[in-house]
Amino acid sequence: MSQNLTLRTLAGLHVPYARHPAVRRLKRQGHLPSIHGTKLWGASHILIDFLSKDLADPPRSIIDVGCGWGLAGIWCAKAYGAEVAAVDADPNVMPFLQLVADLNDTTVTSVVAHFEDLQEDLLASTDWLIAADICFWDELIEPVTDMIARAIESGTRRIIIADPQRAPFLCVAETILQEYGGELIEWRTDNTRTAGALLVIENH
Repeated sequence: MSQNLTLRTLAGLHVPYARHPAVRRLKRQGHLPSIHGTKLWGASHILIDFLSKDLADPPRSIIDVGCGWGLAGIWCAKAYGAEVAAVDADPNVMPFLQLVADLNDTTVTSVVAHFEDLQEDLLASTDWLIAADICFWDELIEPVTDMIARAIESGTRRIIIADPQRAPFLCVAETILQEYGGELIEWRTDNTRTAGALLVIENH
């Protein structure tokens, strides 16, 4: 099967389709993501598109929360030369994360953890916290809100959360904006026409 039928290029990254031989091999080996980590979600495009036009000082360290296949974190590792901790609650996404990193000659550190596990000492030592499509159920509102609040209070310099504007995400954004300030920025990508919003907190 030719490469163009198994790989696509997105934001300058090589991204495998589900039919890619390595993806199929991982699934045969029993790596079956269970928390919606079975594909690349649209808000990752929004996050990368926003960052590609952003003029902020580049970070040295990033936590990519709810990373799934890790597209945003891998893009940041390549674009900024940053150390990236790619965090997800599902250990079965990690082989797919590693595959995408390998396809792009990039190294990220995989971490299996829930939102609640990201505590102040780790957040205090991190420049940026990024995430995409992490608040899709009502049950996630409280842990996501608490995680963002811990990051702000710990001194994480910048927090950026992208979402297609689901109701749970907007609830989180409203709470954070009221308590800590920040911006909710509507965004539409140039190349994929994916639309959504970003919660951006500059924590200087």
